[in-house]
Amino acid sequence: MPKIKSRDIAIAVDMYGCPNRCRHCWLGSPSCGRITEEDVQWAAARFRAYVPTEGGDPFINKLQVLTWVWEPDFSDEYKQLYKLEDELSDDTPSRFELLSIWRLARDENYAQWAKEIGHDTCQITFFGMEETNDWFYRRKGAFQDGLKATERLLDIGIKPRWQLFLTKKIIPELDELLDLVDRLELRERVKSLGGEFDFFMHTPGPDGEARKIEYLRPALDDTKSIPEELIESSRKHFNVEDLWYTESELISQILTEKESFPYGYSYPEKLCFYVMRNWDVFSNMSTLEPWWNLGNLKTDSLQSIVDNFEHSRVFGLKTIFTVPVKKLAKRFGSRNSLHIYNSKEDLETLYIGRYCDHMYSAADKNLKNNGVIKVR
Repeated sequence: MPKIKSRDIAIAVDMYGCPNRCRHCWLGSPSCGRITEEDVQWAAARFRAYVPTEGGDPFINKLQVLTWVWEPDFSDEYKQLYKLEDELSDDTPSRFELLSIWRLARDENYAQWAKEIGHDTCQITFFGMEETNDWFYRRKGAFQDGLKATERLLDIGIKPRWQLFLTKKIIPELDELLDLVDRLELRERVKSLGGEFDFFMHTPGPDGEARKIEYLRPALDDTKSIPEELIESSRKHFNVEDLWYTESELISQILTEKESFPYGYSYPEKLCFYVMRNWDVFSNMSTLEPWWNLGNLKTDSLQSIVDNFEHSRVFGLKTIFTVPVKKLAKRFGSRNSLHIYNSKEDLETLYIGRYCDHMYSAADKNLKNNGVIKVR
């Protein structure tokens, strides 16, 4: 990994986890433990005070502090935590275009608060109609929460945006979802707010938890029954002509292209360090699986954590910088597969995950240390 490009750094501390355990989530499930506001202050102060040994300049130029990794504002103390983020950050805290759908459905004051802090649009994810959707969320009531959140957003003047994950389970239910959009008059109601209802789909990125649902990935023939309206709205959202490619197409591309490193994962637009409730540290470049673990904020120096990132000392980073992707494609890919993926990078992350999982499982447990492992 090259030297960190920008000293505008974010840290996201997992204080309260997430109400969901989604089967597609590249971040997986939250760790156990308890993080207090004082703990967040300590973590932020430690990053601010850090000066690399090779130079006298502080590591941080501007710091952004988040008190969530999965779903923002899941805690009942969301207003206080937002103030804490504001106090510890150099810029105004961001929720991006995410809000707690769980809270929107339960807290009648939350949507108004979200609007007051600057929200104009909020994304809501669906995996199908009620039974299918709740199965993916691993939580009863998630579908109804999404509908109630949609109504509360519209009532307060925030535009809802619906994201659909394309799997074999949702395809038979797409017409029902489109009918639901019509019944709720979402196009007309969002238009009245000065916008256009954004309704789009894509396949799950095959990383983290989502590797376990690869059996639900559609094949090219499955896409023939997708309503054209949804295909067009998805093309418009992503500003692309082709929404997906078969594994056969992509693996041919991988095998014929000139080898380059790294692959699969690109350097994030803004580097963020995720701090788990057990104090393990990861980056937003990858998943929270053990081969990406950069260290532990309580037991390791910040110097070693940063060095593990910059010098690719953890197994995941070492893989994408030293193991040829063609080798992984030949071992874990299927040249005749017509299953569809959004991009070549998605397929590469699938191969990387399978490789790291296999090699990590095969390694002697005594050689594992914060993801830095030796493989026989």
